[in-house]
Amino acid sequence: MVNEREHHWNTVYKEEEVTEVGWYEESPEKCLELIEKCNINLDEKILDVGVGASMLIDNLINKGYKNIIATDISKEALKKLKNRLGEGASFVDFVVDDITQPEHLNKLKDIALWHDRAVLHFLTKDSERQAYLSTLLQVVKPSGYVIIAAFSLDGAPKCSGLDVRRYDKDMIQEFLGDEFVLKEHFNYLYHTPSGNERPYVYTLFQRK
Repeated sequence: MVNEREHHWNTVYKEEEVTEVGWYEESPEKCLELIEKCNINLDEKILDVGVGASMLIDNLINKGYKNIIATDISKEALKKLKNRLGEGASFVDFVVDDITQPEHLNKLKDIALWHDRAVLHFLTKDSERQAYLSTLLQVVKPSGYVIIAAFSLDGAPKCSGLDVRRYDKDMIQEFLGDEFVLKEHFNYLYHTPSGNERPYVYTLFQRK
């Protein structure tokens, strides 16, 4: 059964060009900078949560990462991503799943890097946030890394027609808990393809 969130994102990726959605980045430099600082081995597992059709995956493959898990609630998004990657898709495991009601993601193990750009801020209910956190705690290995980028406190109250919950670094730290050490954070003003400004906060944590 397709839930409301799944229907929303499938519709978005069916009807809009990937390069025109409000979160598209041709070159996701800020995420790549944080990933480089993690200094993980190229064959360690990277989980990109809510990947959509992100160009980050192309960049990771080009840098030699070989064990990438791309997950999204939208099968349409993953279809577009897989088609674009072509032969590079052999380095990626594509998983359609809902992070708030996971059927597959919670069975993963030994994730060296959890990457989330713009998923957490869509989870406005405590039950959704707790499901996200429960999965994260289950799959990220000791000393593993967590990158979370979300709308900052002065960011937009909505995205893609949906309400969002805005964050600063301390709120993300509180959400993850004392088991995670904040390694780096910064504010970043992202410009959408249409030219609108979207203030983000980027955070990098390491599990103890």
